[in-house]
Amino acid sequence: MSRAADSSAAMGAGLLDLQVNGFGGVDFNAGATLTPAAIDGALEALLATGVTAFLPTVITAPAAVLAARLAALDAAIAASRLGPLMVPGYHLEGPFVNPGEGYHGCHPAEAAIAPDAGLIAALEAPLARPILVVTLAPELPGGGEAIRALRARGKLVAVGHSAAGFAEVAAAADAGATLSTHLGNGVPQELAKLANTIFAQLGEDRLSAGFIADGIHLPPPALKVLLRAKGPGRAFLVTDATSAAARPAGRYPFAGMTIERGADGVVREPGGRYLAGSALCLDAAVRNLVAWGFASPEEALALASTRPHALLDPVLAAHGITLPESAVMWSPKLHPLEIRLGAETRRLADPSSPNPSSP
Repeated sequence: MSRAADSSAAMGAGLLDLQVNGFGGVDFNAGATLTPAAIDGALEALLATGVTAFLPTVITAPAAVLAARLAALDAAIAASRLGPLMVPGYHLEGPFVNPGEGYHGCHPAEAAIAPDAGLIAALEAPLARPILVVTLAPELPGGGEAIRALRARGKLVAVGHSAAGFAEVAAAADAGATLSTHLGNGVPQELAKLANTIFAQLGEDRLSAGFIADGIHLPPPALKVLLRAKGPGRAFLVTDATSAAARPAGRYPFAGMTIERGADGVVREPGGRYLAGSALCLDAAVRNLVAWGFASPEEALALASTRPHALLDPVLAAHGITLPESAVMWSPKLHPLEIRLGAETRRLADPSSPNPSSP
């Protein structure tokens, strides 16, 4: 089906993913082995899903390892063709995570430390792009102080991999935290019935919550309830994608680990208990919400575009960063047909057409 013949195709804003650990076989946590060519390969694959901007995400590791990973990532992005267009900055998910069983997930518990805004400043100092989002567990010693300092330096602070209860979540919001990282995940399989961090963050109206809509991280009926409780104005979609995203079943690298994508799309360390990121593409998350009956196409697209933009844009402005203009033309079944990013344009076949052809 050609774009011209598809009278119901619609143009909308490019998608924005605030949490991407890797994509298309490329691990953004790879360190010195990461190359500009690898970055461009991953970003072309991301662009083909309608994502025009995203935050490469680096997870918990010792400080020296984090510094090396961020420096290598920053250099590879700067030398790539698409990186300067698509990457305004970074998301640091840890090392300020709760090391308790279940809360740290696949993050190495031995590398978890108490929140320290000074470490963020030191890690960021040599980078060409800022750290824009920091995920932390506010119940750890110094959590509130770190949140206030990070907010003063123009960062978004997210609660995640955390056991924070009602009072601690409220105190984090008082200090300036505004996000929940992949709410419903990064917690033990068994929690107190109601007095737990999921309910604490869900009930805190000052936190906007990111959700992984792959049907794996959250059972769809549970996601339906979480979205209803948070409300569309305080929810957005993320992928938590790894190098296994947009790739077939098999084994892939992730932050010094080996992860395995199963035929069912589940990503874990081989033989491990915990999920290790996802293989989700953001356009698939949009389609899932519509297919499950949780949102209209317009609502689902907003959760992956205008909502995260509204959260990130003030921080970008504080750092003097302007994203290139972008737009995506979507097929009726929400597959990207045309992606515009600055002077770049990509035209794609519609995979839902009986006889797909290039638009």
